[in-house]
Amino acid sequence: MLLTAEGGEEGYSEYTFADCAIIPDGESPGTKIESLEACDDGPSPIMPEAKEFFWGSGAFVVFALLMRFFLYPRLRRSMDARDASIREAHESAEAERDAARGEVSSYETALAEVRAEVAARIDAARSTVEQERTARLSEVNDAIAARRATASAEVDAAHGAARPQVGTAVATVASRAVELATGRAPDPNAVSRVVDELMNTGVSQ
Repeated sequence: MLLTAEGGEEGYSEYTFADCAIIPDGESPGTKIESLEACDDGPSPIMPEAKEFFWGSGAFVVFALLMRFFLYPRLRRSMDARDASIREAHESAEAERDAARGEVSSYETALAEVRAEVAARIDAARSTVEQERTARLSEVNDAIAARRATASAEVDAAHGAARPQVGTAVATVASRAVELATGRAPDPNAVSRVVDELMNTGVSQ
């Protein structure tokens, strides 16, 4: 503020606390000051006041103590409990996996034993059936051979029984044919002998 001094000299400047940005406590705005340097600059926007520094430091110390003795131990215990729970879950899963593998191995072993037993029973049944089949075929072959021998004997007996009659009939027919051809009756003994020789030759062939 540019003012005129009481002595009438122009150019003398006077300042009051009203010209300052902040009026100090206990001062009147109209109180004159020699220069603006006498004004109070007020609190620094960067540097905190002492009470603010003390309060901030105290709050930090209290927070650090709370973290050290209360909050961090709880957090640590919670993390340890979580890690232990995860570890137990992994161990339980591994144990269940091992148990499942053991059960699968036992099942495969039992299945192999059952398959071996079934194969053994099938082989035994096949062997029994083959033995029974062989025995049955042997019985059937024996029966067929016996029937064939019986039939052959019957045929031979029939041939033996019919041979004299056939020989006699053939000799009679041959004698009659010779008699018709030559006009003379042949010797019956000679005709019978020739017929017997022919019949024996046919039988042997």
